[in-house]
Amino acid sequence: MSAKTELLTPSALRSVLTFTVNLARTAGTLILEGSQAVQSASDVNEKKNSVDLVTEYDVAVEELVKSEIAKAYPGFKFIGEESYSAGARPDLTDEPTFCVDPIDGTTNFVHGFPFACISLGLIYQKRPVLGVVFNPFLEHLYTAIEGQGAYLTRGSSQPLKLPLAAPKPLNSLSKALVAIEWGSDRGEGTLTGKSSSFLRLAGDPAEGIVGGRMAHSLRSLGSAALNFAMVAQGGLDMYWEIGCWPWDVCAGIVIAQESGGVVTGSHTALTSATSGNPSTDPFKVTPEILAGRKYLVIRAIADTPSESGREAQQRIAREFYETVEDVDPK
Repeated sequence: MSAKTELLTPSALRSVLTFTVNLARTAGTLILEGSQAVQSASDVNEKKNSVDLVTEYDVAVEELVKSEIAKAYPGFKFIGEESYSAGARPDLTDEPTFCVDPIDGTTNFVHGFPFACISLGLIYQKRPVLGVVFNPFLEHLYTAIEGQGAYLTRGSSQPLKLPLAAPKPLNSLSKALVAIEWGSDRGEGTLTGKSSSFLRLAGDPAEGIVGGRMAHSLRSLGSAALNFAMVAQGGLDMYWEIGCWPWDVCAGIVIAQESGGVVTGSHTALTSATSGNPSTDPFKVTPEILAGRKYLVIRAIADTPSESGREAQQRIAREFYETVEDVDPK
C-alpha cells in the first residue's frame, strides 16, 4: 500500500485494525516473556531514576512492531518511543503514521504489577484515527476506529462496546474518581505543583483544605494508555496527566473519543477554544494538543434536562482546571 496515494477509507482502516490487533497480541507475548525475565533477574537497569525503569525488551518490542509494520505498510511513517529517544524524529504530516509505545507502564512491567500494555495508534491527516491498547497480563484488548466505535475484548470473549454501561451524570468533581500520575520528573517544581493539585482534588474543605473538592478518590494505574482506556470503559470519570508523550496517548485518544469521552490539553488549550468562536469544538485534538504533553480526559456523561452531556464535560473541565496547577513538563 502506498501511504501517499491510497485514501484511508473506513474499510481500509478496518483492515489496518485487524493487522494491528494481531501485531499487538504477538508483541504481548514478548512483553510477558520480558516481565518474567526481569522479575527473575538479580538486578534491573535504570533509564532515568527508580520510577522509570527500562530493559532491553522495550527496544525488542519496538523493533518487532516497526519491522512488521514496514512489511505490511511500507509507505506508512513510524514514531516510537525508543526510536525517538535514539534520535529518529520525523515531522508530523498528513501521511499515515503509526505512533507506538512498545511497553507503556514500564515500572509496572518491571515489578510484575499487571497494568502494562502496548499502545499502537495511527495518525492520519495529523489526527489520531485508530487505536489499539493491549494489556497481555489481563488479556484486555481495547480497540477503536474514528467514527466506528470503541470496544473491549477480554480474553477470547466477544467484543463489548464502550462504555460498558450507559453514561451517568457527573454533577461535580466531588462525585468523580480521578486518575492521576506522579510521572518520571521528580524535581521539586513539578512535584510541588502536582502534590498541591492532588491535595485540592482529594481534600475536604470542611477540614481546612482551601479549594478542596473532596473527589471520591484518586487512582494511579501507572500507564497513560490504560488510564485513557479505563475512562473510555467508564471505570474512571477523569484522567489528568502532565509529562507523557504522543505515543503514550495516541491510541488512547481514539478509544476515549469513540466511547463518548473527550480529550483536551492544558488550561490554555481549553480556555482558547471556549473563549473564541462559540461553534469551536473545545475538545478537538489538534496536533498541538497531541504533542503538548498535557492531557485531560473525561468520560461520556449523560444528558440531563438542564444540560447536554457535552456541556457537562465542558463544565467539569473548567471546574477541574480551576482546581489544579498548570506545570511545565521537562
